[in-house]
Amino acid sequence: MENFPLVSIVTPSFNQGAYIERTILSVLNQTYKNIQYLVIDGGSNDSTMEIVNKYKSQIDVVISERDKGQSDAINKGFKLSKGELVGWINSDDILYPDAIQIVVDSYMSNLDASVIMPTKVDWIDEVDHIIKQREIKGRSKFDLINNDFNIVQQGSFYKKEAVVKANYCNELLYYCMDLDLIIRLSDYGNIHFINESIAGFRMHKDTKTLNGHNKFYNEIWGVLKMNNVSISSGNSIRLHKAKFKNIIKNALGIH
Repeated sequence: MENFPLVSIVTPSFNQGAYIERTILSVLNQTYKNIQYLVIDGGSNDSTMEIVNKYKSQIDVVISERDKGQSDAINKGFKLSKGELVGWINSDDILYPDAIQIVVDSYMSNLDASVIMPTKVDWIDEVDHIIKQREIKGRSKFDLINNDFNIVQQGSFYKKEAVVKANYCNELLYYCMDLDLIIRLSDYGNIHFINESIAGFRMHKDTKTLNGHNKFYNEIWGVLKMNNVSISSGNSIRLHKAKFKNIIKNALGIH
C-alpha cells in the first residue's frame, strides 16, 4: 500500500467547449500530484478538442471518437485507469484544489471503503459563483434505496478493484449511472462520507439532470426497483409525487 496512491480521474465530454477548460484546470491544479488524468470525448464538433489539445501534454490519455453515451465514455476511461482509486468529473463541473488530497486522506484512514463520497456539493453558476450548497441525507445503502436517493457524484471516488468486480457503469443508464454504481459498489466495501464540499456542480440551461423530468424519475425508479425498494418508502412516495407533478405541469403547459 503506497502512502500516495495513484488516483485516476476521467472527464467524459461531448460539446462542452464553454466549460471544459475550467474542468481541466481544476484537475491539473490539484495539490495532490499522483494523478492520472483521462479525457474521453464523444466526437465533439465544437471547440472542445481545440481546448483539450492546449493541455494535451499534461493529460495522460486523450480519446476523441463517437461513443454510446456518457456511461460508455466513463467505462472507457475506467478500463484504461491505472489508479487504486478512480472517479470522474464531468466536463462542466470543477474540483476544488485540495479535493484529491482530502479524498486520499479519507481513503487511507478507511481502507475497507469501496466508495469515498462527499456529503455536500456547491451548485455553481456559469461563472463559478456559488448559488447554494446542497447536502445529502443518506448515510448507507439502505438510505440510498429507501430514504433519499440523492448522491454527490462530484468528488466521489471508488476503489478500482471494486469497480471491476461490479462490472463498471451500466451503459443502459443515461441519468443515474452514478447512483446505480454506488449501490452496487456498496456490496464490495463501505461507503465512507466526507462531510464537506470538495467540488462544484455547474447549473446551466443544458444541465442534463435539470432537463430530464419524467425520464429522470423513471430511470431512478428502475434502479431502486432492481434493489428491492419498499413501496411505502420515502423514495417511492417522493418519486410518485414528482412524476404526478410533472404530468400536471406538462398538461398545463408550465415549464
